[in-house]
Amino acid sequence: MSLGIIGGTSLFDSKFLDDAKEKEIETKYGTVYLLFTAAARSHEVVFIPRHGKEKNIPPHKINHKANIMAFKELNVEKIVGVTSVGSLKLAIKPRSLIVPHDYISLCSIPTFYDDEIVHVTPELDGGLRRSVIKVAKDLGVDLVEEGVYFQTVGPRLETRAEINLIRNYADVVGMNMASEATLAKELGLRYANISTVDNYAHGIIPEEELDYKKIVEAASKSRKDLEKVLMKLIEVSN
Repeated sequence: MSLGIIGGTSLFDSKFLDDAKEKEIETKYGTVYLLFTAAARSHEVVFIPRHGKEKNIPPHKINHKANIMAFKELNVEKIVGVTSVGSLKLAIKPRSLIVPHDYISLCSIPTFYDDEIVHVTPELDGGLRRSVIKVAKDLGVDLVEEGVYFQTVGPRLETRAEINLIRNYADVVGMNMASEATLAKELGLRYANISTVDNYAHGIIPEEELDYKKIVEAASKSRKDLEKVLMKLIEVSN
């Protein structure tokens, strides 16, 4: 397979999944549900919905180790993670797309090295990031070309005080990307991220109250540009 995509369940009905087949992969870390295109098609892709087939796995219960290992076992070397984030900066507006260049996570991140001492230097893949940015530019899709992603622990959103602290060190906040990127690096896989900015984080707009239903609704509005970028990226990756 040429490209792996891991994203929220809002991508289930995306055009790049037309005629995709369902499959379950057994890894030593657990079972992974995924969708993949048939080998006869010219553009092959594996899609893992991180919240599962039933769209009901909460952020703190996602089996990141199984998901990333599934890509490895399917010989997928390039992974694009699609995540939903809150903006920590007024200049990064909701409905934007952002391609982070670095990340912070001060919480516990899963690792494949539970039984040996291995210190991996985490990073996002520069070449894959540049490919994402070029595709977006060629399509005329506006995006924020860099930013720092701060990962927090779900399922709750962040307090105003937490946001006030981390806004000085990062540009967007989410719950998944750091775990995926670090695990991918441990397995020698290339990982880059596209995040949809679906709201301002708690307290960035003082009078604005966060509402999860509104966040989900906002995410759907970014989907058209996101799909265009993903479909072109699949095409040029094969």
